[in-house]
Amino acid sequence: MRKVYLILIGTIMLSFRLMAQEQCPIIPLPLQAEKGNGEFTIDVNTPLLVSSPQLDEVANYFKSEMLRLKSLPLAVQRISNAPSIHFELTKTTKEEEAYEVLIENDKINIKGATVAAVFNGTVSVLQLVSNNKNTDGNVKIDAWKIKDIPKYKWRGLMLDESRYFMGKDKLESIIDWMAFYKLNRLHWHLTDEPAWRLEIKKYPKLALVGGIGNYNDPTKPAAFYTQKEIEEIVNYAARRNIQVIPEIDMPGHATAANRAYPQYSGGGNEQHPEFTFDPGNPETYTYLSNILREVNALFPSGMLHLGGDEVSFGSDKWVQNEGIKHLMTVHQLKDLKAVEHYFMKRMADSVYKLNAKLLVWDEIADIDLEKDKTIIFWWRQDKPQQLQTALDKGYQTVLSPRLPYYFDFVQDSSHQAGRKWGKFYNPLQDVYSFSADSLIKNKDQLKLIQGIQANLWTETVTNNNRLDYLLFPRLAALAEAAWSSDENKDFKNFEGRLKRHLLLYREQEIYFYNPFNPSERPEPVFYRKTNHKFIDQPGD
Repeated sequence: MRKVYLILIGTIMLSFRLMAQEQCPIIPLPLQAEKGNGEFTIDVNTPLLVSSPQLDEVANYFKSEMLRLKSLPLAVQRISNAPSIHFELTKTTKEEEAYEVLIENDKINIKGATVAAVFNGTVSVLQLVSNNKNTDGNVKIDAWKIKDIPKYKWRGLMLDESRYFMGKDKLESIIDWMAFYKLNRLHWHLTDEPAWRLEIKKYPKLALVGGIGNYNDPTKPAAFYTQKEIEEIVNYAARRNIQVIPEIDMPGHATAANRAYPQYSGGGNEQHPEFTFDPGNPETYTYLSNILREVNALFPSGMLHLGGDEVSFGSDKWVQNEGIKHLMTVHQLKDLKAVEHYFMKRMADSVYKLNAKLLVWDEIADIDLEKDKTIIFWWRQDKPQQLQTALDKGYQTVLSPRLPYYFDFVQDSSHQAGRKWGKFYNPLQDVYSFSADSLIKNKDQLKLIQGIQANLWTETVTNNNRLDYLLFPRLAALAEAAWSSDENKDFKNFEGRLKRHLLLYREQEIYFYNPFNPSERPEPVFYRKTNHKFIDQPGD
């Protein structure tokens, strides 16, 4: 009888622990979350205490978010006997982003081994705050004991500003939401066919001429980020534990750059005019290396993404290019694919000489580059063999497959203005449920997976409402897929927590897709004279 009683008590205790974790409103779901007794009250007199000057920025971030979210002006102090919020660096763990939060009646403790870890804990507290309304000028949050660690160190979002320029204010708003969900890598696609979006001092026409137009209006006045604005955005993101990685696509997707400096163009075709840089012109390499030198100076992440994708879309004129013919003869390059590889190897060397890591799309996995200085982004979900090639060669790899991580794909079967892959699209559950474990046969290679990333290409974006509609709430699902362990994930549980977040979107005037009531807000209309619906077919 005693044995049965103990089993029953153990079962009840386990049920309570599971219930506490299920009811924790945080996204992404923490590894461990136990609800305590009581609550902590935050009011205008609640001091913010930091254990080290290194955490001043984190405390200031919390302070600014409390003012923005709850209109509560708080102050950072060094000493106080009042019920306080403590930000603490501790050596209890060596994990770079692991954190602990303890909320009791008289204090909140947020601690971790690094500034990034304490920031993550701070975001969890802010989410708990955001789920409660102000009462008599204060906010009450339930007691919790949380221990948490991310599954992946790369939790990314790529934004394409070549096709749609959103501007500094909107970009910083998205960075705020990334931070709110503990996403920590912003891959910034700044150059492509429609426009070039960053100032380069040595080549000013890149922005002034290349910055004209966007995907849906080629005559739109030049729009780009000055180097001062780049610095401000990078610093803004850094204070939110987000590294910004620029992409300067080459040797394809170079149309905007070639409008500005046509002497470096390798030509294109009718559908993709002036699409490529010229690998047969020795000056091309000097020109691009000079650009990368400036770009690297602007972005302290020490990572440069060079694209390297879809070159064959517009390399038609390479076969008639005398410089390329000479290059092929001298270096015994058998075909245009070999020319691509030669070009990328030379530009990779330029990146390595800047003491930066080279980031590229999965086409470049075919080239033998320096494994410890190169990261491959696998995007072609219909080519799993390309992922395997990257892993077999020992490349660090980020997973960003079209299905389910292209956020320009529609998220409901009834949506018209967006892309599909045949009959497939990217609903919330697919974003949430993605796991690398089922993709990779050799489990020893899982250690090469740096993380996951969603990509938002902006062909169908003409305003910020549509931008929001494509991002939210899939951004939350991405965050949990990148952070929470597979064993801890449950979509129904996630949906329950997400409902609270939809209320927050509404408060913050985000034009979101509501998966619980798809007709609540109409899909933002996307219109082009061609009435093109961007439906991709497998194999395209």
